[in-house]
Amino acid sequence: MTKLVVDLLTVRRGNAVLLDRVCFAAGAGAFIGVVGPNGAGKSTLLRAIAGLERDGAEAVRLDGVEIGALAPRLRARALAYLPQARETHWAIDAETVASLGRFSFGAPHRLGPLDRAAVERALHTADALSFRRRIMPTLSGGEQARVHLARALAAETAILLADEPTAALDLRHALAILAALRARADKGGLVVAALHDLDLARRFCTRMIVLDAGGIVADGAPDAALDDSLLARVFGVVRTADGPALPSANGDAVT
Repeated sequence: MTKLVVDLLTVRRGNAVLLDRVCFAAGAGAFIGVVGPNGAGKSTLLRAIAGLERDGAEAVRLDGVEIGALAPRLRARALAYLPQARETHWAIDAETVASLGRFSFGAPHRLGPLDRAAVERALHTADALSFRRRIMPTLSGGEQARVHLARALAAETAILLADEPTAALDLRHALAILAALRARADKGGLVVAALHDLDLARRFCTRMIVLDAGGIVADGAPDAALDDSLLARVFGVVRTADGPALPSANGDAVT
């Protein structure tokens, strides 16, 4: 079992503090939704966990080992990272991109039977089998997003980090992908995903971490973390029967 510990993680860009003393721990079986307003630090947190931020590398540990101390191949076998920016202009086909998820095992240049099976499963989960031979620039934004999700899934790592995994997806595929991520957690994986849709996050995640101005302001079960006072304080919205809404000047919801 892989245990992730983030202890007093601080990330700076010049004079700006992007993350401020962030602390949490997580293990197998959790689907953690990281939510918060724009600029709260969601993407930076995922990048730091993935070992892509020089600041705070000593604050992230996998099974007691600092993320920065892991060789790239060992890190790739422990966690997969799906970044927010995923548009691809390479003149290669979708299946080759998905197979990049197996690089820590020597692929894509020498795919073995286990690698091919993992790529096949990932393409199926991402509903990308039908265009596996298509060249990436010929695919729509949503199709490219599903290919890159397949790349992350193909790694079959203990930890999956996903930055806006439903971005550019239609509703059917967004629901299917979140269901697949929840199933991965239910089978013993650890999924940490930055999400914008609070209703979908509440529906699929087992735990919610709410960021605001680089710090954690709530951490717990979705219904407890996303209570009415937090929605108003952090997101500036009120809860209604129809979902979140903007408050009016007199405090009522604007629908």
